[in-house]
Amino acid sequence: MSAKDIILVVEDKESMANMLKETLESSGFETLVARDGAEAINIVSKENYDLVLTDLKLPKKDGIEVLKKVREEDPFVPVIVMTAFGTIETAVEAMKLGANDFIAKPFDTDHLILIINRALEAKRIYRENILLREEYDSALNIPEIIGRSPSIHDVAGKIQKVAPGKTTVLLLGESGTGKELFARSVHLLSPRKDRPFVPINCAAIPRELIESELFGHEKGAFTSADARKIGKFELADGGTIFLDEVGELDIALQAKLLRVLQEGEIERVGGIKQIKVDVRVIAASNTDLDEAVGKKNFREDLFYRLSVFPVKIPPLRDRREDIPYLTEFFLEKYTVELNRKKMTISKDAMSILEKYSWKGNVRELENAIERAIILCEGNSIEPSDIVLSPPRGSEADLGGLPMEGTLEDAAKEALKIAESMRIKKALDEVRWNKTRAAEILGVSYKTLLTKIKDYGLELDT
Repeated sequence: MSAKDIILVVEDKESMANMLKETLESSGFETLVARDGAEAINIVSKENYDLVLTDLKLPKKDGIEVLKKVREEDPFVPVIVMTAFGTIETAVEAMKLGANDFIAKPFDTDHLILIINRALEAKRIYRENILLREEYDSALNIPEIIGRSPSIHDVAGKIQKVAPGKTTVLLLGESGTGKELFARSVHLLSPRKDRPFVPINCAAIPRELIESELFGHEKGAFTSADARKIGKFELADGGTIFLDEVGELDIALQAKLLRVLQEGEIERVGGIKQIKVDVRVIAASNTDLDEAVGKKNFREDLFYRLSVFPVKIPPLRDRREDIPYLTEFFLEKYTVELNRKKMTISKDAMSILEKYSWKGNVRELENAIERAIILCEGNSIEPSDIVLSPPRGSEADLGGLPMEGTLEDAAKEALKIAESMRIKKALDEVRWNKTRAAEILGVSYKTLLTKIKDYGLELDT
């Protein structure tokens, strides 16, 4: 809840109005108070507010008329109606006209605050979803997928083709390539876009809890099950569920997932009732599921059920031409989030980004840009602001290392490659000031010049 949330209270009884005002303000809200329906309608027309809490029986204009006026002004503002005993039928009528909820008098104030917070959160989520759908990338027509490379256009084209149906999609790609973003794109471009999108990371939930998380459980199903729990598949009914890292599910649970795909039914843990669900499944994996099938770690029948429409998302290093577009996107995003003025990135700094290996893919690039904005003291990001993770062991770019010959030969070649990489990095860091680079590397100026020539190093242009 934000302290800026303003609640319009419409209540004709002074003691009740004062109690509501005190309760709401002590919970962090701002309040406007109207003592009759006509005053409320006047406020609705002129003031800013985030939620309306109104009685139904009011002087001059009743709560239904207030509700209609609010809906005319802003269809997204939540309206909660208060009802006295015997007016529940009127409250139901108000719900049909667009009220978000009702609460019967007398009521517990904690319960009222819960209902208000729930309504405000629902409004925020709904508006965020609308904004997300409006932010479709103009070239790809998919929200927030940035890039102009042929490979990313190919992925976008496949997603646009598969989205309108119910076909199960399997997204394959390394960590950090944006598999959840592509899954959301399938959902938002589908007829299910106004229904839930429920993501679940199968690798992040302990094995003993994942079944309950997916399918729910009945009260008493196990020691700590003191109440019924609705699982993710039921929550996603009518919408889409995204199973990230699906390869981490154990064999027993894979069989139950297969049944959902085949029969469209789930069974809660500890339950005996089959529950029908209408859910589109999008799965993702950063491991080779085909190889896992061969090792008997993944069911072959489930693999074929999931991979009806496989989509391979390319790693960032294979679409380097997209790095400038992604960089500009993250620059705009984080200058706003970090309350900085509009920032640019120098040619030398961009060159570093374009040549880096990006083992963490788009997620690593995003982190690097956020970090650079924090470190930058001006309005232009320079090479000194770019802090990247050093290569680790086998992750080092040793593509030129010979895989034949003796260990001594390999060691010599590895030394040359590592040395040239370190020299190049030092030169880039100081914008090819060779005197400064020699100091950093602990060699003489003459030695540095010789090695630059031997390794054919040049300033990037």
